[in-house]
Amino acid sequence: MSWLRAVLSELWGLFVDDGRYALAIVTWLLLAWRALPLLGLGGGWDALVFAAGLLAILAGSVLRRERR
Repeated sequence: MSWLRAVLSELWGLFVDDGRYALAIVTWLLLAWRALPLLGLGGGWDALVFAAGLLAILAGSVLRRERR
């Protein structure tokens, strides 16, 4: 049974290397999905705000990794 746990752990690691990073992305996706329509920016501004949020999450993750 331990081999199954090892295989599942390796598969999980292929997709989610940093749990905090993955959680931040999912949180931003949900927040943007609910909040961006309420802001009513329209045009390409929604996409720009969405991309800026993802870039901020990526930059934060890189800076955290660099400190380690």
